[in-house]
Amino acid sequence: MMSTLLVVVIVLAIAFDYINGFHDAANSIATVVSTKVLTPAMAVLWAAIFNFAAYFYFTDHKVANTIAKTVLEEYITLEVIFAGLLAAIGWNLFTWYYGVPSSSSHTLIGGFAGSGMAYAFIVGADPIHAINIDATLKIIAFIVLAPIIGMTISVIITLIVINLAKNSRPSVAEKWFKILQLVSSAALSFAHGGNDAQKVMGIILVAMVAGGYVPTTEHMPEWIPLTCYAAIAAGTMSGGWKIVKTMGTKITKVTPLEGVCAESAGAVTLGITEHFGIPASTTHTITGAIIGVGVVKRVSAVRWGVTISLLWAWILTIPVSALLGGLSLIIVHYLL
Repeated sequence: MMSTLLVVVIVLAIAFDYINGFHDAANSIATVVSTKVLTPAMAVLWAAIFNFAAYFYFTDHKVANTIAKTVLEEYITLEVIFAGLLAAIGWNLFTWYYGVPSSSSHTLIGGFAGSGMAYAFIVGADPIHAINIDATLKIIAFIVLAPIIGMTISVIITLIVINLAKNSRPSVAEKWFKILQLVSSAALSFAHGGNDAQKVMGIILVAMVAGGYVPTTEHMPEWIPLTCYAAIAAGTMSGGWKIVKTMGTKITKVTPLEGVCAESAGAVTLGITEHFGIPASTTHTITGAIIGVGVVKRVSAVRWGVTISLLWAWILTIPVSALLGGLSLIIVHYLL
């Protein structure tokens, strides 16, 4: 029978996955809502369906394995995971409340790493030795690389599409791009589900190992991915309307053509990172892609003041979450 703390950790992890869904719903639906291709209610349903559909395709769990190895095994306890989840949920709700599209991936990683480092300090070890430096550096690198890759692919796709459609009648082209935006939005939601659901899968898996119910992180019980994909899909259906406004209108004005290009670029980028097991941020990726379609019009079409504000949130997410994770671990350690 599972211990009470393990059950609490699993419930918290699933709750985080649900919050991740409505926090990140904006990534998948912002452009399709802002261009009025779908109503908000239909958009979140559409996104939720394809978030869950990723369960049937992404079966290698490479991203989950990367997350599971962020903190070295000897410094992983149920207390560490519990404290990390508290920190991640707290930061996610804070940024959602203020409509800031921060990375759910990075707040989870930051909270987990911070609590692991605090535990190492408590037991008299060097906190830096508690984390997997190679995995952490790879994750940190993609804070910068994910939006750049998304922007670059977005610019390329936009230029190709503009040239292919330059002789089309505007009314006919817009009709087709609205149809195509359903496809690109579905692809982005599919890639988002495949990438983000795996992050919580990794956390639940290490909790099961720490609790002694699974021998190693190489053994993933089937109920874990099924539950995580269902939770993120349910969260997506709840929507994240404050963040939708930021992503869909505040960065740059998006047309159906640009929505197709941005979403396609985001889906391609996430597909690449998932293939290599890199837990990249969907938020960073689609933001870079939206900037890319804006830059193609003209540099001034992008509201750089808003973009710089988002950049600060991205930079602060991991260290703030790590600090919150460390403080949570110290409190939990001396209370439990």
